[in-house]
Amino acid sequence: MPLFPPYLMTNLSETRRHLKRTRIALSAQDRAAAAAAAIRQLAKMPQFRKARRIATYLGSKGELDPTPLIAQAKARDQIFYLPVLHPFRDGHLLFCHWTPGERLIVNRYGIPEPVVSANRLIPARNLDLVIVPLLGFDPACHRLGMGGGYYDRSFAFVRRLVHITKPFLLGFAHESQRLEHIALQPWDVALNAVVTNRRLYLGSGNSSDRQHAGS
Repeated sequence: MPLFPPYLMTNLSETRRHLKRTRIALSAQDRAAAAAAAIRQLAKMPQFRKARRIATYLGSKGELDPTPLIAQAKARDQIFYLPVLHPFRDGHLLFCHWTPGERLIVNRYGIPEPVVSANRLIPARNLDLVIVPLLGFDPACHRLGMGGGYYDRSFAFVRRLVHITKPFLLGFAHESQRLEHIALQPWDVALNAVVTNRRLYLGSGNSSDRQHAGS
């Protein structure tokens, strides 16, 4: 059952504060164990096994951390990209190739990101799979983010172009981040699925084509 009382969802600012406090209160050991369990769930998914171009994020502030996947990139013949704040389009993201050990710089939100060069960028539409951070989610795979709208703007084409089959948008979260219901706003981009340390949730809008993105 969701751990958050229903009244919280009437106030998104309070909901976000509550979710942040709950997430950061987990011990480092609990977070590492949860991440390992979620990665095991993710590794079973055909959408992950078939994907070659994958965007992920560097976990911080209690987020479930998917970055151990990058260490396995060569064995799986996969290329990983990290989000970078767009220098010219405010509120949008770029995605830059990165491998462990390469230089990172801290952006204005205190989040490490790769040093951008044109030959290391990929258009969002060319990604096979995007592992998306979140604060909360519901069983229909609606996402509650930090409130900046970066992912919604960067993947707005998913809502407009109904014929596209990728990228597959996958939330990555602690099971304790599950909420009973999140009301979608017109600009929100729903996820295709959410993986937690306990289980896999599939969004109601999944088609067989989008479920097999990257094939």
